[in-house]
Parts: sequence; C-alpha cells; structure tokens
Amino acid sequence: MQEDKKMKVKKGWLVVQVGAEDEDGGGSQRFAIPISYLYHPLFKSLLDKAREVYGYQTDGPLRLPCSVDDFLHLRWRIQKESNHHQQQTHHHHLPYALYFHSC
Repeated sequence: MQEDKKMKVKKGWLVVQVGAEDEDGGGSQRFAIPISYLYHPLFKSLLDKAREVYGYQTDGPLRLPCSVDDFLHLRWRIQKESNHHQQQTHHHHLPYALYFHSC
C-alpha cells in the first residue's frame, strides 16, 4: 500500500510522475526537476508524447510516459549539456534525438 505523499518543492522546480503504475500504485516514481527542463528540446519531445498519451488534463503531478531508467538517462543528458554550456570550454552539443525504449 503506497501513501500519497506530497513533495515539498522549492520555487523554480516541478514534480513529475515517471514510470508505469500497476493496480497497487507501484512501479512509478516522483521526481522534482527544474522548470528550465520544460524548455529543453529533449524534454519538449517527452512532453509532446505525454500530451498524446494522457491529454492536457491531469490530477496531481505531470505524468511522463517513459520508464524511470529512460527518464534518468534524459535527465543525465540535459544536465551534461547544461554543464557544457556553463563551462563554455566545449562547443560540442549533444544531439537532440533521443529514443525512449519504454514509450
């Protein structure tokens, strides 16, 4: 039995629900992400997929139609690219194509 826990989220962050839920409510996880992710091309693709799967109406956190592993990979890619921009020593950009195996 899983309790409905509300995450305390600091300003500038958003809670997302990732992974498939089964009848017992398990199998999915909540993550807090920076709102800046919403503007990243890789994340925008995932948002488009979420709109196709779930529509615009939702109760609770934004649901993302991918596995937790795929989401963690996406988050790593966005953070890695962000670190490259902050250092400004590399001008190589990661490609914006990403295939989600679980979608």
